[in-house]
Amino acid sequence: MAYRDTIAKPADLEQETETTVKDLELIRMYQLMLLTRILDSKILSIQRQGRIGPYVPCSGEEAAMVASALALKPEDWMFTSYRELGSHLARGLSVDLVLAQLFGNSNDLLKGRQMSNSWGSKALNTVPTAAPIGAYLPVAVGVAIAAKTKGAKIAVLAYLGDGGTSSADFHSAMNFAGVFRAPIVFLCRNNGWAISVPVKKQTASETLAVKAGAYGFTGLRIDGNDSISVYQETRRALEKARAGDGPTFIETLTYRLGPHSTADDPRRYRSEKEKEEWIEHDPLKLLRSELEKRGLWNDRLEKEETERIEKIISLSIEHQEHTPPLPADELIFEDVYSQIPWNLLEQRSELRSLSARRS
Repeated sequence: MAYRDTIAKPADLEQETETTVKDLELIRMYQLMLLTRILDSKILSIQRQGRIGPYVPCSGEEAAMVASALALKPEDWMFTSYRELGSHLARGLSVDLVLAQLFGNSNDLLKGRQMSNSWGSKALNTVPTAAPIGAYLPVAVGVAIAAKTKGAKIAVLAYLGDGGTSSADFHSAMNFAGVFRAPIVFLCRNNGWAISVPVKKQTASETLAVKAGAYGFTGLRIDGNDSISVYQETRRALEKARAGDGPTFIETLTYRLGPHSTADDPRRYRSEKEKEEWIEHDPLKLLRSELEKRGLWNDRLEKEETERIEKIISLSIEHQEHTPPLPADELIFEDVYSQIPWNLLEQRSELRSLSARRS
């Protein structure tokens, strides 16, 4: 937990007026974080039962995801890696659509074409991720530059993990963002481990945030389990981007309580003591404590909200698990051309004839 001890903010942000988080906003933030934690746990459970494919859990990182996404405006764009379940929920993606993507059924917005945890929605301005680490970051910068060129007063929020900072695409994205003063905020969830590789073996830099200086823009490191801080700093950075004042890199210090993915066993490379120390700094525990201080939350509300969420999830799993699968044969001809060319029409017709004979 030692790398949390060097949290610092650049002087220019320290001087800004504090962004007030209202009571109702805090309650909504906590509800979404609780939803993320419970849904994440339930998805992990059904994956272990063999009912869905591989899954990338996110418990422990809810503040970095939910609080930052709530700082976005509807017209802004969001790019994520494969761990930001909470960001998608905060953006407005329903539990049904989250699960439909994991089951890969006919309700899936992406038509079963993406790996697990690759949520996206055209209606919500959220772009599905790419499997190679960091590969979507230059695309996110491209969207930001396009918005600036068109004069659109929007911002882009792009998430990555600490491991993503070791990719070549991270360098390309940061360099283009700095040169073109793109209206983008990079939010790095530094959870200490890139699968089994600790941060200290990924970089010789004192922090990840300091890397932004080499590209000519602001970098700051904050407590990623402090929901209010995450929301305030992300909102300031997004406002700065929309105003034409360039990009920001935010390093949020957090911790994944579970495995990197369902194919991982974290006990092989990190200690239980380290995990226990971070449990004391659980983002849900911290925010609930703040709500209770303000007289906004109690045990009764916690029980009611938990039961409500569990019911929604159970009904959604039942529905999505029994939703018909995608018509895979037909899908291979769709979403490539605006008008399907003659040769593919012939192939589709032939495939339909073969399918009819098989049935």
